[in-house]
Amino acid sequence: MMFKRAILIAAFMLVLVPSSALARTMSIGMSGDDITNLQNILISQNFLAAGNNVGTFGPATLTAVKKFQCQNKITCSGSSYGVVGPKTQAALRILNTDLSTAASAANTKPLEFGGWIPYWHATKGTADVLPHLSQLAHISPFQYTVTSSGLVTDAGDINAEPWTSFIKAAKAKGVRVIPTVMWGDGDAEHAVLSDAKKRVAMEDQIAALVKAQGFDGIDIDFEAKKAETKDYFSTFLKGLYQRMGNKWVYCSIEARMPLEHRYGIGATPPAGSTEYANDYAAINKYCDRVQIMAYDQGSIDTLLNGSRAQPYVPVADPTWVETIVSLAAQSIDRKKILIGVPTYGYEYKVTSSGSGYQYKLQWAFNQNYATQLASLLGVTPSRNSANELSFMYKSTAQTQSLSDQASVPGSVAAGGNTVLPPTDVYTQSALATSLQPPFNIVWWSDSKAIADKVALAKKLGVRGVSVFKFDGSEDPNIWNVLK
Repeated sequence: MMFKRAILIAAFMLVLVPSSALARTMSIGMSGDDITNLQNILISQNFLAAGNNVGTFGPATLTAVKKFQCQNKITCSGSSYGVVGPKTQAALRILNTDLSTAASAANTKPLEFGGWIPYWHATKGTADVLPHLSQLAHISPFQYTVTSSGLVTDAGDINAEPWTSFIKAAKAKGVRVIPTVMWGDGDAEHAVLSDAKKRVAMEDQIAALVKAQGFDGIDIDFEAKKAETKDYFSTFLKGLYQRMGNKWVYCSIEARMPLEHRYGIGATPPAGSTEYANDYAAINKYCDRVQIMAYDQGSIDTLLNGSRAQPYVPVADPTWVETIVSLAAQSIDRKKILIGVPTYGYEYKVTSSGSGYQYKLQWAFNQNYATQLASLLGVTPSRNSANELSFMYKSTAQTQSLSDQASVPGSVAAGGNTVLPPTDVYTQSALATSLQPPFNIVWWSDSKAIADKVALAKKLGVRGVSVFKFDGSEDPNIWNVLK
C-alpha cells in the first residue's frame, strides 16, 4: 500500500519528458530546459527538494543525481558518478514511461471546489453563491472566533437569516457546510493550547458545536502561531479529530517555502529558519482536508523577486504557488490538499530605494475598487509578470480625489483592511513604461489568475481549490472557472 501511494505521489509531481529531452550528457555547472526537466523528475521521486527546479545543475542536483544512480544500481563511484549520461537517462525514461499513465489518470479526476463566505458580508456572499452551489463540494461560513481564554464564539448569528436558508439549500445540494474557527493571537493560542485543561475544553466545545448545529465538519484556521506552539497545536488537532467521529476536519494553514526561495540560492538561512509553527506530518494525519493559504506573496520569494519583470508585488504568482504546494506535498497527501486562491488585491506606494523599489502598502481592496479607479483614471489594466492584473498611476491631488471616489465595497478582513504584506526592496530592471517613482501600483487577482491556479491544481494532482472569498465583489467570471 505504501509503495502504491509513493508511485501515485510521484506521478502527480511528474513533468513528462519526451525521449529527446534528455539528449545531451549533463553535469554540474550546466544550465538549460533539459536541466529543469531532470530536476523535476528528481523532485518527483524525492531525490531533490521542491523548489530546486531552477534550470542550473548545482551541488543539490549533483547530490540528487548521485543518490538516484546509486539507488538504481547505475553507478556509485568513478568518473560517471554524478554525470547524467546515457545509462542514467535511460533509467529516467523508463521511470517516465511507467508513471505517465498514472499521471494522466490522476489529472483527469474532477477537482473539488469550495470557499469562504465572510460573516461581515453574509448577505452578499450567500446571495452570490446560492445559484452556484452545484459547482461546490463545500462552503465555509467564515463565522467563528476565539477569545483569549479559548472560548469559541459566533461572530454573527449563524442561526439567523441569511445563513439558515442558505445552509438548508447547501445541504439539499449535498454541499458540505464546514464553518471556520479563526484565531490569530499567537500569545493566546500558546497559552490555551499549552494548557491541557483549556485545550481539551476547546476540543470538546468545537466537537459539540458541530454536532449540535448539524454541520458537516469544522475548518481550523489558527494563524500567527509561534514555533513553540507547534506540538501543542498538533495535540489539539489529534484530540479534535478523535472527537469529531465521522465529521470532517479541515485545516487552513499558512504557506511554507523552500529555504532557497526564501533566502536565495547559496545563502545561509538565519538561525531558527526551520522552526515552524505547523507540523505538516501531524496535519496530514489529523486533517481530512488541508487548505494551503497560497496568497499574500508580496516580497517573500527572493528568487522570483530577482527574476520577474519589475515592479513585482504579486498576490499569488503561479510559480510561487507551485513551489509551496509541491513542498507541502512531500509531507501532506495530495488527495487532501486544496489550494487557497484570492479574489482581492493590494495597492502600494512605490518609491526608489538605491537600485531597487520600495513598496509601502496603502490598503487591500476588492476588485470593484480597482476597476472603478482604472475607469476614473482612464487607465487600462494589463497582465503583469505573475499573470495577475495591475496598473500604475501617479498619485497627485487630482488622482487622489479620483481614488477617493472609487468605492471599496468590502475589506479583506473584518473591521478594515488588515492583511499587510511586508514592505521590501526589489532589484530593479527596466520598466516597459516611462513612469518613474514615486507612483502607485494597483495589483489584484481576477478570474484569469484563478484559472491559472485551477490548471495548476490539475497539474499537481491535488484535491482542488478553495476561494477566499465569496462576498459578491469577486470577478463574476470566476463561476466559469470553477468547473
